[in-house]
Amino acid sequence: MERLPVLKTYKIYIGGQFPRTESGRYYTPLDKKGKPLANMCLSSRKDLRNAVVVARKAFGGWSERSAFNRSQICYRIAEMLEGRRDQFIAEIIQQGATAAKANQEVDLAIDRVIYYAGWCDKYTAVFSSVNPVASSHFNFSTHEPMGVVGIIAPQTNALIGLVSSILPVIVGGNTCVVLASEQLPLCAITFAEVLATSDLPGGVINILTGTEKELIEQFGTHMDINAVLYAGGTTENATMLEAAAIVNVKRVFHYTTDFAKMAEENPYYIMDFQELKTTWHPIEHVGGATSSY
Repeated sequence: MERLPVLKTYKIYIGGQFPRTESGRYYTPLDKKGKPLANMCLSSRKDLRNAVVVARKAFGGWSERSAFNRSQICYRIAEMLEGRRDQFIAEIIQQGATAAKANQEVDLAIDRVIYYAGWCDKYTAVFSSVNPVASSHFNFSTHEPMGVVGIIAPQTNALIGLVSSILPVIVGGNTCVVLASEQLPLCAITFAEVLATSDLPGGVINILTGTEKELIEQFGTHMDINAVLYAGGTTENATMLEAAAIVNVKRVFHYTTDFAKMAEENPYYIMDFQELKTTWHPIEHVGGATSSY
């Protein structure tokens, strides 16, 4: 008799740990031949609420870290990805990609983490400003993180879209709750295993698996999610999310881009999840000289 393989059960990732969904439900994505890939948790709204709670707790410590330290931690994630490169390639092939495309996607994902790690301590210098005013003041505008960001990852690829959605959010000091691709979820939880063994504090990135249909409205209506990135595929769901987000006037960003393109390495994605803080500082003119106090 043909032996039945033991499918791996992928748990969700909340607060640096791997709990099972509180609902006890699971689903089984299939490969191109119709064979089951794994047992995936079917996350519930309660799982989402739990993830938001820990993301909020982690926000203070993460946003207050130095930009250079955030850069070091992101670079460490890239190191860990490189160390498990073969596993990611195998999972992407398992989900239907060719070996060449799988190699290309994993290499691009690693490089993209490094790219955004380099921006951690630079974007403020590039995008902040000293503003002209008509009074005796210095006027500075600088960037601060929004808080907790909900991310609905792209459905069309396993790793590069996930990485490209998450990194611009966290390098700017935000924390996030991510819903992985429903049909290509394997790399998302393997990526969570990378995060758990890196220097990233628990709660900064939280990853759920399940259906967009079940959770999308909750992403919009949850009062403690400050912004949502929707990188999913349908205009109908994007419109539903925007309508739900009116409840607490959160920002919704709908990306329809192909993150596999090199042109999508863009620091302006960091800016989408930043608030501008403007500070006025008085100037005193003494004996022809200018001083501040």
